Amino acid sequence: MSENCTHDCSTCGENCSERTAIQKEKPNEFSSIKKVIGVVSGKGGVGKSLVTSLLSVSLQRRNKNCAVLDADITGPSIPKAFGIHEKAKGSDDGIFPAKSKFGTQIMSINMLLPDETDPVVWRGPVIAGTVKQFFTDVIWNDVDYMFVDMPPGTGDVPLTVFQSLPVDGIVIVTSPQELVSMIVGKAVKMAKMMNIPILGIVENMSYFECPDCHKKHSIFGESNIENLAKDFGIDSVSKIPIDPTLAKNCDNGVIELFEGNWLESLADKIEKI
Repeated sequence: MSENCTHDCSTCGENCSERTAIQKEKPNEFSSIKKVIGVVSGKGGVGKSLVTSLLSVSLQRRNKNCAVLDADITGPSIPKAFGIHEKAKGSDDGIFPAKSKFGTQIMSINMLLPDETDPVVWRGPVIAGTVKQFFTDVIWNDVDYMFVDMPPGTGDVPLTVFQSLPVDGIVIVTSPQELVSMIVGKAVKMAKMMNIPILGIVENMSYFECPDCHKKHSIFGESNIENLAKDFGIDSVSKIPIDPTLAKNCDNGVIELFEGNWLESLADKIEKI
């Protein structure tokens, strides 16, 4: 046991002999959630929320009921991508998630703030507790796949999600820069520490394809993602190009209208869980 032990195992990553068995959180009694998929990244700005949105839309198009739990409490972007600006409603039984135009269920802190531009200035344990409440207090209706959009890094929220939610696997999002090998390594090792299967790795902003000659340009450097995945034993690799249309869809709240098959093989794998 560490000399600084707080006896709160839910916020601790140490594997000590005194660890208290951590019970997985149970969803609301009126909820039905079959599979939970975490979407993680070792650093910010790599497009984790974009990948979360694209995966949920891809499976929704396959007639699956999908949901997105926006666990990025201090930097929520999921509602904007789906064009949701309404406030959350509830009853004595729980909180109701919003529904996108095509049926994806969504819960985010932006739906609880007086103004969606208000900052969330909370300490880690409060943020982690909010994420758990999004799972336990929200009434998720007949969800086949819940995607949890996590904040970057390996701090309180990812640890809380891995330990407290019944996560069936994670998807790691990265970008082509050389420094990502170290960053991806941190995310991989944390997942292995928590015994969470890694379903695949997605390289966002992988290349830019000229609309005229269709030549691919590696703006952020040549990709090394296949070798990186091989080193870490990850057998599913997807690449998303730099596409102004994707950014425009997110800004306009119509991500569900995106066109592209970059994540189809990963969606196939998720379906087989």
